[in-house]
Amino acid sequence: MFENYLKESLIGKAIDKKILSIDIVNIRDYALGKAKSVDDYVYGGGSGMLMQVKPIVDCYRDIVKDRKVPTYYLSPRGKLFDQSSAVSMAKFEEIVFICGHYEGIDERAIILTGAKEISIGDFVLTGGELPCMVVIDTMARFVDGVLSNSESVTDESFSNFLLEYPQYSRPSDFEGYKVPEILLSGDHKKVEEWRKEKSLEITKANRPDLYEKYIENN
Repeated sequence: MFENYLKESLIGKAIDKKILSIDIVNIRDYALGKAKSVDDYVYGGGSGMLMQVKPIVDCYRDIVKDRKVPTYYLSPRGKLFDQSSAVSMAKFEEIVFICGHYEGIDERAIILTGAKEISIGDFVLTGGELPCMVVIDTMARFVDGVLSNSESVTDESFSNFLLEYPQYSRPSDFEGYKVPEILLSGDHKKVEEWRKEKSLEITKANRPDLYEKYIENN
């Protein structure tokens, strides 16, 4: 699941330039027996299978050795991952992500790895791989050198509790839908004022929670 993603777009370019290094480790490689099974039934009953503690912990310890490495487990019950989380996490030199599957992972694996649980939203997926890619993609944009233009980070949605303003490119008139005149005026001050006004309007309409945070902090 990760192979194609890590070859594409900005992430792929950053890896080629050695700005980022991402290693994918298969927990199944640490499973015992011919079947290399990593899951088993849940104690106490219930539907589905659970990832076992031993393969996860053995894999984790082999990766980190005796080092202390920030570790995160992608979980629906975790703290909500957002832009500020990405900024903070991008400062780490190294991070370990644990991707669950089936009904999740044995609670003892979370305890023994010291993993913090994070979630990308109030919904459940079939595994932690997609959420992990989302976190990596969001976080990587705050690593120096991944983006060519620093303004791409500082002037986008969520950078100051505001959603991004509408943007336009050529042609200026498409099927009767015209680019706002102010954007064609060349007056940078008025353009910035228009963008700020639109950001406020969109945030207030679509994310009143963010709008309230903006008001509180400005």
